[in-house]
Order: sequence, then C-alpha cells, then structure tokens
Amino acid sequence: METAPADDVDDATTEAELEGRFGRPGPPIDRRNPFIIGLLGGLGLLLAYTIFLGIRNAASILVLIFIAAFLAIGLNPAVSWLRRRGVPRGGAVAIVALVVLALLIGGIIALIPPLVTQTNELIKNVPDYVSQLQRNQTIKELIVRYDIMEKVTSAVNAGTVGNAVGGVVGGAKLIFGTIFNTLTVLVLTIYFMAAFDRLRESAYSLAPASRRARVRLLTDEILTKVGAYMVGALAIAVLAGFSSFVLAMILGLAYPFALAVVVAVCDLIPQIGATLGAIIVSLVGFASSLTAGLVCVVFFIIYQQVENYLIYPSVMRRSVKVSDVAAVVAALLGVALFGVVGALVAIPMVAAVQLIIREVVVPSQESH
Repeated sequence: METAPADDVDDATTEAELEGRFGRPGPPIDRRNPFIIGLLGGLGLLLAYTIFLGIRNAASILVLIFIAAFLAIGLNPAVSWLRRRGVPRGGAVAIVALVVLALLIGGIIALIPPLVTQTNELIKNVPDYVSQLQRNQTIKELIVRYDIMEKVTSAVNAGTVGNAVGGVVGGAKLIFGTIFNTLTVLVLTIYFMAAFDRLRESAYSLAPASRRARVRLLTDEILTKVGAYMVGALAIAVLAGFSSFVLAMILGLAYPFALAVVVAVCDLIPQIGATLGAIIVSLVGFASSLTAGLVCVVFFIIYQQVENYLIYPSVMRRSVKVSDVAAVVAALLGVALFGVVGALVAIPMVAAVQLIIREVVVPSQESH
C-alpha cells in the first residue's frame, strides 16, 4: 500500500486550514468600486440626517442641559469658597442650591401681591384714564380722524372672543411649560454642581497626555471667567433693583422693596428679563396714576439703554476683562443668533475666544 509523500500531506493540510469549514475566502472587496463608494456615501448621508433629526427633536432638552451646565459652572466658585472653609461638597452644593431657590421663591412671592392688587387697581382706574384722555383735545381729534372707536367696537366679536380663549389656553401651557423647564434646570444644575470635579477630570482625560496640563490651565481660566461673568450679572441685577427701589420711593408706589426684588430677579433673565421687570413696575405705576405710569415707562426705556450700552460693558470689562465694544457686539449677536441661550453665553464665549487666540493661536503664528 502506497503512502502519500509528507510534502503532499502538509500542502493538503495548509489548504484545508486556509479554506476553512466554508471554503477559501474570496478576494477583498475593492473599495474604489463605484457601487461601494455610492453605498457608503448614501449611508453616511442617511446617518448624518438621522443625527440631525435627533438633535432637532431633542433641541429643547439639550438647551436645558446646556443652561444647567452653564449655571453649574457659574455657581461652582461659590461651592469652592464654602469648601475652602471646611464645608463638605455635598453640604456646599446644598447651601448654594437653597440660596438660589430662596431667591427665586422670594422673587415670586414678591411679585404676586403687587401684580394682583395693582392689576385690580388698574382695571378700576381704566375708566378714569379713558375720560382723562377724552378730555384731551389732541387725543379727541385723533379718535375722530382715524375712527378708532368704531374699529375697536368692530374688533370685539365672536372671533376675537375665540382667539382670547385660545390665548388663555396657550398662556396656561406656557406657564406650566415654564415651571417644568425651571424645575428641570434646577435639578440638573444641582446634579452638575455635585459631580463638577468628576466631570471636569473626565473631560481633561480626553486630551492627549502631552497637552493635558496646558488644556487644564486654559480650561480652568475659562471656567473662572464664567464665574466672574455670573458675579458681574448679579451686580448689574442688584443695581437695576436699587434703581427701581429709588424710583418707586420717589413716585410713592406701593411695595417698593418687592418691586426692587422683582426687577433684580427678572434682570438676571437674558433678553426678556429687564423688559418683564419694567412692565411689572410700569403696571404698578399706572395703577397708582397715569403720570406715575408714564414716568415709569420713560425711566425704564432710558435706563435699559444706559444699562445695555454703558453699565453692562463696563462691568463685564472689569469682571471678565472683555472690551466694551466686544461686550456690546457679543450680546447683540448672541441674542440675534441664539436667543436667550446666546445672550447667556455671549460674554464668556468672547472671553474664552480671546484667551485661546492670545495663548494658542498667536504663539503658534509667531513660531512660524
């Protein structure tokens, strides 16, 4: 009986191992094949569109997360200050959270009594205001010339009532939505403050080890500027509240301290806060007298211009070290591009960009 040579046996074994259980593997796929290129390109576009849809659908939640993270960064210096005085991190976070919550509740409590009582007073005084305006010869001529009374009467119909009911329902949804968003931001802010150090170290670990120390220093400086921005915003809010208190005392308005607290709390809200506080104080002014209401309107129009173009840039220049022009331009662009969130992060973002340009971009260009 003949036996196969050893070399033939080895070749057969190697061939069987290469082929495996299901045969020999074929040649690799040609990645330059037009079909493969088109398929991969289509899958990439589909994946990008899916990510876009996911971000768009979750935009409102992402905005709340971003605001909470920004507030946590801004409040972290207060937590660090308490920790340096021996307070555990959990206790420091609880103290800061309770102070913020007390300010919000205090603002709401201060807002409700004057808003309710003065709204009732305003409703009672509306007939007197109308009669005062009608006695004015110029106003009377305008009413007759443009037929204002007939237009107002024709506007009050079933459709107007239906729109009013729809507006009430929409207003209720807006109120409950605002409460939910506020609570969500508060809870997330507390979580972020509690885990701030751990989250920051995790973010630093993503940087290359050779550049981690420099990234840490630059990022810590940016976080410090965010905290300084929060201090500056609080100073501006306190100044707005004090100005409103002085105005209320001069005009003899009811609840002057409560109005000052409301204006200060509202002034912390970017974009719409100052206007909201001005409307509340003006409403109380009109409830007192027509002259007081007009004085409040004129005062807040002038004060908001002074705050936006003089006080705000000056405070930010001292606290965040951002030039006046950069502060004004950043605030305007932030509001125009991203609304409330843009107004919130405009100044710290400009400070961060300036720091990166000064410490990274300029030295890199100089080395070349």
